[in-house]
Amino acid sequence: MKAIGKYIVIEEIKEKIKTESGILLTSDDSNQLRYKKGDVIIPGTDVVTVKKGDKIYYDKRAGHSMSLNNNIVTIITENDVVVVL
Repeated sequence: MKAIGKYIVIEEIKEKIKTESGILLTSDDSNQLRYKKGDVIIPGTDVVTVKKGDKIYYDKRAGHSMSLNNNIVTIITENDVVVVL
């Protein structure tokens, strides 16, 4: 499988979000955050800012989900990436 153009196939990383005081946020609280963390699985043919294996933060409202090899992945565009770790 190959992503075309500026599309990126990512797998969402489920992370526990902790406040500065050490309190773990519930899923309802963490849903109010604008960005999600993901792992780049397949960068598109025209993507220049990320590569396979990079960890990124992306806009949670971006893209769409699909099933790939019995795993749920998200397809976003390069413009949806806000931070590369």
